[in-house]
Amino acid sequence: MAENATEHLTFEQLRQAVAGTAAAFRCVTEYQPAGGPGDKVFPSTYQGGRYAVEKRCLPGEAEPVLCVLLDSVQSQANRMEMALLDAWEREQIPLPVIAVDFAGHALLKVLRITSLEAPHRIADALLRDSLLDGKPFRQSELGKRIDDVDYRNATVLFELCPTTLVFGMWDSTGPKGGMGAKFARALVSEIVGLDAEVGVKTSSRIDPAQIVREAGPLYQAKDGAGVRWTLDEHEAAHNKKGSIKLGKDGRPSEGNHGNVTPGIEGGGVTIRKALQTTVLSLPALRRLRFPLKGKSDLPIQDTARTTLAALGLCAAALVREHGCDLRSRCLLHPSEPIVWELLDKPGAAPQTFVLSAAEAIAIYKTAVSEAKSAGLPWMDKELVLTPSPQLVTLVKRSQELAASLLVEEAAVL
Repeated sequence: MAENATEHLTFEQLRQAVAGTAAAFRCVTEYQPAGGPGDKVFPSTYQGGRYAVEKRCLPGEAEPVLCVLLDSVQSQANRMEMALLDAWEREQIPLPVIAVDFAGHALLKVLRITSLEAPHRIADALLRDSLLDGKPFRQSELGKRIDDVDYRNATVLFELCPTTLVFGMWDSTGPKGGMGAKFARALVSEIVGLDAEVGVKTSSRIDPAQIVREAGPLYQAKDGAGVRWTLDEHEAAHNKKGSIKLGKDGRPSEGNHGNVTPGIEGGGVTIRKALQTTVLSLPALRRLRFPLKGKSDLPIQDTARTTLAALGLCAAALVREHGCDLRSRCLLHPSEPIVWELLDKPGAAPQTFVLSAAEAIAIYKTAVSEAKSAGLPWMDKELVLTPSPQLVTLVKRSQELAASLLVEEAAVL
């Protein structure tokens, strides 16, 4: 299939696919660990440090195959949005973006969060609890327009946050609560490892200073401004029970000194190969309506949907060219060319395309230009919100608590 995919997707082909009866654009890419076949990779972990493993029925396999989730649908969506954010910041693409800027509020860590980073996109509580023209965002004239969006009235989201219509949204934090508008994902991607075998991992540390356990105990120092521990009990902090030892028992390891006894536990997997499957649903986009002044003529609908399809393909093409470094010790590399398929007529072989990030960006820019020419609203300038005093206080307290917890955790390692 990959060898015959010499055709490059064009804007006109995309527009015809969206306006026609095609079902989806699909891209299935095989990967191997960057260290080579058989090298161990580390999947994402979930509650209790567990991997998400399950058996799946796969083509060409007589029996279900044990698979491990390497990158979830949610994680892939986040990576694609970050790829769009990077391209937008580099001024490679036009895109409506809403940001909350915490600069100037004396936080331990300065924050600037955009609608491409907020978990619920334009419906996120971070945006809801920020101010526009002195009013809470969702109570401002602009924000109120979001309250009435649905599948038949998505023009406002197209104008302010089109990624919402590609990656999905539930406006559960808005004024309607659980009855808020829901938009299903039109773009879904996932990476799984096939024939997974769970292995083990080791841990140890040799202290170059050769500090031994018997050199303690370490006590919490009275003066926390300097070194936070002392060996002199007279300089130690005290409570009703007497001198306070560092951590549990004052061992040097409580202060991150000394050796760590070599240990072994379950960790990492070997796989036959990894598969990244990305699907852009065209029926999901066709469900959307974009009325202008109460009217919904078909050409405008097709133009808006084509723009969203181009945005989705742009995100998927960008994230693939960014590489597949999922986390520490989980770097994957494609073992075949990246090819897109258009699923159109039932039973017919899919039409195949090559789509580079540069080509996807060019198609997307053309689509945005056509949308503007058709009269569809599009926010060109970034909308910057101011965090409310309550939100600033909440974030500041959270950062301070997180910093203190890190110190406590380091003390017991």
